[in-house]
Amino acid sequence: MALERTAETGLARIFRRAFVRLGILPFLLLAALVIFALMSENFLTWRNLSNVLRQSVYLTIVSIGQMLALLTGGFDLSVGTILALASVTGAMAMAAFYAAMPEAVWLSIAIGCLAGIAAGTLIGVVNGVGVAFLNVSPFMMSLGMASVGFGIALFLTGGVPVYGMPIQFGDTFGFGNLFGIPTPVLVAALLVLALYVFLYRTPYGRHFYAVGGNLKAASLSGINTRGTLFLTYVLCAFFAAVAGMLLTARLDTGEANIGASMPLESIAACVIAGVSLRGGVGRLENVVLGALFIGLVQNGMNLARIESYLQTVVLGALLILAVVADQIRLKYVATAKD
Repeated sequence: MALERTAETGLARIFRRAFVRLGILPFLLLAALVIFALMSENFLTWRNLSNVLRQSVYLTIVSIGQMLALLTGGFDLSVGTILALASVTGAMAMAAFYAAMPEAVWLSIAIGCLAGIAAGTLIGVVNGVGVAFLNVSPFMMSLGMASVGFGIALFLTGGVPVYGMPIQFGDTFGFGNLFGIPTPVLVAALLVLALYVFLYRTPYGRHFYAVGGNLKAASLSGINTRGTLFLTYVLCAFFAAVAGMLLTARLDTGEANIGASMPLESIAACVIAGVSLRGGVGRLENVVLGALFIGLVQNGMNLARIESYLQTVVLGALLILAVVADQIRLKYVATAKD
């Protein structure tokens, strides 16, 4: 009996150390793989996993931007609207230019993409000014801009999808491959790599962690806290706008109603990956895994024929579970320090 108790205690210690060090994500990922593999024999096939990777691209790109907002102690509820506004603006500009100059296909695509990304990033500029310079809370600022952006998108389109883009746009950026890699996956990988270098190989990357860890201490240490906060929301909007253009290529239409679930899903991906809601804590590579985990769960629920309404319940429950697990993990860390 003593040996069994010792073994149990040792096993519990191993799990506790793994939980404190890695967070809840590895355990959730393992549980999802086992559960959905048992529910559907197609879940672990290469074809299905490659589809999960492709479908998770959009959430991954939005989530790495949301991570920046969370690192600085805020969050961005307007990412879904940014995605939609970029989609309709880019699609309208691309379709209009293509109709005027049908022979200039790639110029039309370039102008449409630039217009969409610029329109989405502009929302981030307004968010950044409000949070950094006007001291508006990130919750109220991004919530207000979410309503403004959505109204603009509906006004521009009248609620009607935008068509007329060159077929090459969807064939290349929605369904195309480059060097044997799906183009959206390649774009996401390049963005993640660029942000990784910026965060962990330049001194400016530490500013995001410092601002989120202690705003006053960061200011006293000479960090431009207002500039960092402003850049945070501009970058967050930029990533969401890029995701919006990639999703537009995937759908082959500009939609004002896409991206409604992105705020919840992106925050969930970050929190599940161990990004603290208090700011100053989080790793980029974990956020990528968190976004892939949510894509994996959604795919598994689709294969298991779980209704879409119940899927939102599961996602909300996972978010609550991740927050509770984060609190427990912080207690373990505090106990270990004591």
